[in-house]
Amino acid sequence: MPLLHGEPPVIAIDGPSGSGKGTIARSVAQRLSFVFLDSGALYRAVALASLNTHTKEDDAEALAQLALTAPIDFSRNQDTGDAAVLLGAQDVTADLRREEVGERASKIATHQQVRAALLDRQRRWRQPPGLVADGRDMGTVVFPDAILKVFLTASAEIRAKRRHKQLIEKGMSAKIESLLADIRKRDDRDYNREIAPLKAAEDSVAIDSSLLSIDQVVTKVLDLAENRL
Repeated sequence: MPLLHGEPPVIAIDGPSGSGKGTIARSVAQRLSFVFLDSGALYRAVALASLNTHTKEDDAEALAQLALTAPIDFSRNQDTGDAAVLLGAQDVTADLRREEVGERASKIATHQQVRAALLDRQRRWRQPPGLVADGRDMGTVVFPDAILKVFLTASAEIRAKRRHKQLIEKGMSAKIESLLADIRKRDDRDYNREIAPLKAAEDSVAIDSSLLSIDQVVTKVLDLAENRL
């Protein structure tokens, strides 16, 4: 699909859980001075809201209503300068990284009503001078006219090790075996769901980050972006 006249350009970075797409997308956005959209944070925020309100994970209608109305916003953490996710007036950035929240987010994302409710919310992030969006269907569903689509992958074992390292650095306990099992289960659900399954767009560029550093992947994406912009 060609870029619509006057629309800010979009770089879409998709991939499975733990592939590093969020870190890469955020870095690319900073380097280009583009807006950054962490679509996974939206789903996690809805998941957290559903836990807080005791909404059942199979109640698609109630979950979709949460997706439409939950007071989700993004700001900057005043202490660290990092991007922060707000649910109402509360900074829930740390809560969104809890395993139970990520697991629920993956489950509620299978509901078509939830995805439809969040679609317009995600597209409103397309603002000048451009947008870098990461997720699982950014290039296939949300922004099919993105000027650059990257599908970022890494082996399940590497992703489990990365997640384990993140949790340990935050002072949280974790077993790598459990993390690996969770990642494989989430992959199966994401790749095989009926609604917007995780898959690479036909015109995407695949990058395996298993043996690459963050800087190496960012450089690859920026080089690709330079040619497209």
